[in-house]
Amino acid sequence: MKTDISFIARYFKAELLESLVFIAIGIITFSIALAAWFKFKTPFLSGLAWPFLLIAFIQLTVGLSVYFRSPKDIIRVEEIAFNSPELSQQEIPRMETVMKNFVIYRYVEISLLVIGIGLLVFLSSAFARGIGLGLLIQAALMLGADYFAEKRGSEYQADLISHMDKMKN
Repeated sequence: MKTDISFIARYFKAELLESLVFIAIGIITFSIALAAWFKFKTPFLSGLAWPFLLIAFIQLTVGLSVYFRSPKDIIRVEEIAFNSPELSQQEIPRMETVMKNFVIYRYVEISLLVIGIGLLVFLSSAFARGIGLGLLIQAALMLGADYFAEKRGSEYQADLISHMDKMKN
């Protein structure tokens, strides 16, 4: 019995779109960091540049890897979609790991957000306050993006399990 597997392409296409958002944010914050260092050169903006630059590197790396991986993932998962053992041994465990990683990302992002707020509120150094604002902005952006990615991943995981159940019946 064939079931609808359009949820696979829909999930990975949404992942692909979000990777473009990550890439755009990475490019923008990287550009701001460079401008802060080379054009404006204030202690506050120099502080802001550090988390912008470091987290932009992560955003660009993750965004580009997901962007180039997602089309291959659509093909890979659609090929095993009607092979119950492969689906249950490959994609479902992969998604369990992805979902566990989102919990870790959330704690890291919330920690960076709190550190950023702490630097902004409790330190008087313009450089430290710049770092604080940079952490706050980048952590908030990542937390928001990962919220939607986790929600999408949870729905995809439920669709995979539902698909497996339909194949068994």
